[in-house]
Amino acid sequence: MIDALKLPVGRSLSMRRPIIMGILNVTPDSFSDGGRWLDIDAAVAHALRMVDDGADVIDVGGESTRPGAEAVGDDEQIARVVPVIERVRRALDGRGSEAVISIDTMSPRVAEAALDAGAAIINDVAGGRFGTIEVAAERQAPIVLMHMAGEPKTMQDAPHYDDVVSEVRAYLVERAEAAVAAGVPRGQVVIDPGIGFGKTREHNLTLLANLDHFVATGYPVLLGTSRKRFMGSICVDANGDPPRPDTLVGATCATTALGVAAGVAMFRVHDVLANRQSADVAHALRQTS
Repeated sequence: MIDALKLPVGRSLSMRRPIIMGILNVTPDSFSDGGRWLDIDAAVAHALRMVDDGADVIDVGGESTRPGAEAVGDDEQIARVVPVIERVRRALDGRGSEAVISIDTMSPRVAEAALDAGAAIINDVAGGRFGTIEVAAERQAPIVLMHMAGEPKTMQDAPHYDDVVSEVRAYLVERAEAAVAAGVPRGQVVIDPGIGFGKTREHNLTLLANLDHFVATGYPVLLGTSRKRFMGSICVDANGDPPRPDTLVGATCATTALGVAAGVAMFRVHDVLANRQSADVAHALRQTS
């Protein structure tokens, strides 16, 4: 078991309890909170509020990866994320906070700019296929490698697997080994099964029911289910209508508790306080059993 992620700033991020990663989308079109944090002052205030609520990591992203989303160029992503990262990092340092910043991007240029601005972790939904692995190796930064079928614009066009658990697991192990071969220390590679990224509701549920298969790889696992559509299709109201994404807090917390029980190390969420509590209680129960 890995006790901590070593960060490129001479610090480490303890993994002795579940890590909560708070989502900070500085985009106009993210599926749940697009446009809410485009103003820098609002974004910084939200980041600090998430830290107060128990976030260990603030995950800043400048490109929506919702189903059907169009790609955003490097220059636009950098213009969106770098000022926010710089301001959040200064604010955290001013508080003496141990919280760290991650950059949610598939682009090596954006990853480099974000690390220069004060980010410490790369979170890549494309599994490092476009060059972020090499950036992580050069900068000795932890990297999260996620499974996604195709690209955001097309990933929900009839996704198919013969065995979703074994195929996603094999892909993630291959990408993790590629990162290690490129020079990223094994203890700094995190894998993410990519719930909702090129999967049907049944695929997502099967992956969630088999999280232990990913934990068994020996790599820390990140789980990102927050407010996702497949849960809305389960939690319909009395009229059979799905709830708004921002009301799926309880549903997300259920998957967080399930993940902790399976040994998942990190959770990427919108609603930090509720998921912090869910993770902590589930962790205490797991430690007791």
